[in-house]
Amino acid sequence: MTTPSIGLLYRKVTELQAQTPWGNVLDAGTGLGSMRWLQSIDSSSWTAITGAESMARQIRQSPIYHTREQDRLLVDNWMNAELLANEQFDTVLADYLLGAIEGFAPYWQDQLFPRLRQLTRGTLYVIGLNPYVPYEADDEAGKLVTEIGRLRDACLLLADERPYREYPLEWVLRQLRQANFKPVEVQQFAIRYGANFVNGQLDMCAARTQRFKDRGLALAMTEHIADLRQRALRFVAQEGGLRHGFDYVIQAAAA
Repeated sequence: MTTPSIGLLYRKVTELQAQTPWGNVLDAGTGLGSMRWLQSIDSSSWTAITGAESMARQIRQSPIYHTREQDRLLVDNWMNAELLANEQFDTVLADYLLGAIEGFAPYWQDQLFPRLRQLTRGTLYVIGLNPYVPYEADDEAGKLVTEIGRLRDACLLLADERPYREYPLEWVLRQLRQANFKPVEVQQFAIRYGANFVNGQLDMCAARTQRFKDRGLALAMTEHIADLRQRALRFVAQEGGLRHGFDYVIQAAAA
């Protein structure tokens, strides 16, 4: 798990909204976390989009899932120009959507905010993770986080899957302005990764080795995963977590 928790980031969105009514809300890339948040706010209606039928099924089966007649959970792809055609929303949430799009609409990230601008008549909130995988870290915690991220992405690629592709805060702000959004508030939240993060990411790696075509490589990678897990968990136990990088929350108005 990370510090801040995802719950804190949603609370920040609620704080930024202040006394403005939520109105009709679009959750542009839904999951269990944002669905829990949707259930907690006083919206006129909500529409939640996911590109994965498996995620929609998981949400529908969750005890947190409750709908009113006017609420919708849809499975679709943002590359579909007919998705929500001619609709607009008072509040739009895009939490970790930019990073996830690579798996559903690769090389389409520059089109996301123009697409969401068509649907936004009020405020867009963007929650994202500043990328760490491509960059060299200077400290031991950062090096471990980066090593975990690179190993995860390598395992996903060798298992014929696309890894997430996160974008820097500066890139996101630039794209928002180009799409006729006006950034109003930008906040960063330092991350401390714990044992749940280490185990979750490396369990994902271990599962993907079962689909490697080269069994010798799979065996070697399994040994490497075990070694990295041991080193990372030892550091977490000694230092109270892996402090590295940050999440960000952006509030942007439809210009």
